Amino acid sequence: MTIASPRLPAGFAAPGAAPDPTPDPGPDPAPDPAAASVPRRSLRRLVPPLAGLALAVLAVVVLERHVTAISLGDVSAALAAIPASALLLAVLATAVSFLALGAYDVVAVRSVAGDRVDARVAMAAGSMGYAVSNALGFPLLTGGALRWRIYAAEGLGAGDIAAVVALSWFALMAGVVALVSLALVADPAGIRLWPWHDVRIEVAAGGAGLALLAAAVTWLATGARRLTVGRVDLALPSGRAALAYLAAGLVDLAAAAAALWVLLPTGSQGSLAGFAFTYVAAIVLGIASHAPGGLGVFEATMVAGLGLGDRPEALAGLVAYRLIYTVLPLGLAALGLAVIELRRSRAGRLAGALHRAVAPAVPPAAAALVFGGGIVLLASGATPGAPDRLDTLADLLPLPFVETSHLAASLVGLALLVVARGLYRRLRRAYSVAVVLLVAGAAFSLAKGLDWEEASVLAVTALLIASFRDAFYRAPLPGGGGLRLLSPHWLGMVAATLAAATWLGFFAYREVAYQHALWWEFAFGSDAPRFLRASVACAALLAALGLDMVLGRRAAGRPDPITPEIEQIAAAAPNAGAALAFTGDKRFLVDAGGAGFVMYAASGGSLVALGGPVTAGEDPADPAAVRLDWAFRERADQAGLRCVFYGVEAAALPRYLEMGLQALKLGEVARVDLAGFGLEGSARQELRYADRRADKEGLVFRILPKAEVAAVLPRLKAVSDAWLVEKSGAEKRFSLGRFDGDYLRRFDCAVLEKDGEIVAFANLWRGAGRHEIAVDLMRYLPGVSKIMMDALFVKLLLHAKAEGYRWFNLGAAPFAGLARHRLAARWSRLGALLYRRGGDLYHFEGLRAFKAKFGPVWTPHYLVCPAGFDQAQALIDVGRLINGSPLEMLRR
Repeated sequence: MTIASPRLPAGFAAPGAAPDPTPDPGPDPAPDPAAASVPRRSLRRLVPPLAGLALAVLAVVVLERHVTAISLGDVSAALAAIPASALLLAVLATAVSFLALGAYDVVAVRSVAGDRVDARVAMAAGSMGYAVSNALGFPLLTGGALRWRIYAAEGLGAGDIAAVVALSWFALMAGVVALVSLALVADPAGIRLWPWHDVRIEVAAGGAGLALLAAAVTWLATGARRLTVGRVDLALPSGRAALAYLAAGLVDLAAAAAALWVLLPTGSQGSLAGFAFTYVAAIVLGIASHAPGGLGVFEATMVAGLGLGDRPEALAGLVAYRLIYTVLPLGLAALGLAVIELRRSRAGRLAGALHRAVAPAVPPAAAALVFGGGIVLLASGATPGAPDRLDTLADLLPLPFVETSHLAASLVGLALLVVARGLYRRLRRAYSVAVVLLVAGAAFSLAKGLDWEEASVLAVTALLIASFRDAFYRAPLPGGGGLRLLSPHWLGMVAATLAAATWLGFFAYREVAYQHALWWEFAFGSDAPRFLRASVACAALLAALGLDMVLGRRAAGRPDPITPEIEQIAAAAPNAGAALAFTGDKRFLVDAGGAGFVMYAASGGSLVALGGPVTAGEDPADPAAVRLDWAFRERADQAGLRCVFYGVEAAALPRYLEMGLQALKLGEVARVDLAGFGLEGSARQELRYADRRADKEGLVFRILPKAEVAAVLPRLKAVSDAWLVEKSGAEKRFSLGRFDGDYLRRFDCAVLEKDGEIVAFANLWRGAGRHEIAVDLMRYLPGVSKIMMDALFVKLLLHAKAEGYRWFNLGAAPFAGLARHRLAARWSRLGALLYRRGGDLYHFEGLRAFKAKFGPVWTPHYLVCPAGFDQAQALIDVGRLINGSPLEMLRR
């Protein structure tokens, strides 16, 4: 069967079965569940998106102040007048820029993985990754996920892929520093960094930047270098690779800037250095804004930095640049990814193979298309309709239908922005809602202004998404739980997009003088009032969604009731840890044939199973255990959560590795072979002393049958409360029981009494077939005896041996047995360091020494979780599940 161990490491679960005889800091206090529903950390997570939203709002203000003399019609006419030669040059410059972006990945892959990945694959991955992240923002989430898809198929591991992504972004930042520094040195008079503007300041700043880059390249060229920050350990590129990064960065940024330069009217760009500086600043601020592609913020920076506000040709150039440098590469990236997936497909008919090959690329592509559809609807709702079409519409529909359709189309546009994240996460409900919204958006587009172009785009998008229904299979956990559609960063991106669309409306209706009466004006030609009403409705809806996200508790699902089937399976399990099923804080995945179950809970973005499957057998390869492990893996995937197995035994590791997961050793579990246990011999002298001293002190040991536990619960609670006060702690959960009457009544209870009063107790977990016995809660009155715990354990082990049990489980020794070698995994070296030096946090060595007195057999146990970036988050989620919030875990 099996559950690896009823005791888990300190920092995740205090080992209650065998506390260190030295003074114990006690378990971490559990947080108040009500307070956790409105966590302070959620508010802290809002800081970056709120800062980005502030940038977006500032961009709206800047645009509004600088383009007061230009109308939307002027910009449309100027856009149509852009020469074809300028458009062609912009396309060529864009191609050069994306080739340089692909070169980042080529150099990074060579630095990290040598020749394991073909340079053409790395070039494609880099170019497509930046095409996606440039358009959608969140580079690590969007472009990083695309790279992960490509490189994982080429055999790169999680760590290698993470290193490639990190190095490529370091390269981009190095290019930014290089270009800005060159601009400052080449033309300091054309760049004003400070209000008091002194060219010496600009030259000094540029020189410092170049000197810093030169020093970095020299440092890298003098030997192998590594960057270690916390748990991050990254091999840095060689000096030659660093020069290649700089060259690629300069070519990328110069070509991208050139694409915009040729689209702007002659004479509006200013000096070359000043233009480059402004362009780089616009890129950096656009990334910080969290708006998709820096929408609005990039344009505002260019307009303000170059003084383009009075020239409609300049705004038309910015629009053309956005289409050429952002939209066109995104479309080509989607097509390229589909081709790559198709080439990997080798089986089945052509249509089936095509569908299977393209399916993995559908969720991110669908998210991009739906988000784009939302932008189209919001932009359409913010701009005037075609007068001739409105005249035709007046003959077909009454005015209330047109007014309602305009408002509904804008609300649908906002909803599409929100639902796009659900599509990216493959949520089935997001798929269903998105198809309905797209069809509704198409209908409303026709009903509000006969906008057949956008209606066609939305309808085709709905048809494409509908044909890939199987790609969206994730759903909330049965009984509640799962993913929320909004995250703080996505909310910030949606808010920034809405702010940009709102500014577009004010820009389009600049000539309309504001009056309070506009809000109540209803007519076929009243486009401005319709825009005002739609903007307010969208803002109110977004505010309500944001408030719900901040104040709403993340649904993790309610604990499942303990059914007779669960009780029967747990009673048949040979491992004593199956009793953790009765703590009342878990959910259960039960085998269809009733042969076993997995107990689990959701925490953060993880679905955490406690140990392996609980079955009637001991063999990890038992068919029921295999079925349950894979079923749990599928459940986590369907819910869009990380799959984590916490506290599993080594024999089951091959199966978890086949699932694509990685194992981290947590420590060693101590189990006493009762057949050979006794108090004879010099090695047991300390135990004999404790046993005899207990008798002399009048400590009486006895076992209370579970039928008698209810009668003594008040006395047990008094002992428990005194113990918690002494330890300055509170109850834990999930991996340990807690003092709860319903829970304790299920078990026999071992007690020590003095003068007829209970001074210590421990509830007993009994495995089936007398295979194993263990204890859970072990609490005692402070100050009664110094040998209390030694005596209680000695008498428990002797009693269990007399009853015929095979093993006594003493629980885990956290971080024990981890490798200290310099070539060992970082997790092992960190755990070994904590074991040796972590006495101020927890008495790790003292705990192992206490257990070692009983002569146990030590076996390793592990945490199994996804590799790469997910490891750290999985550890945090498990710690939060057992101890409360991270602040509570670190409170010691």
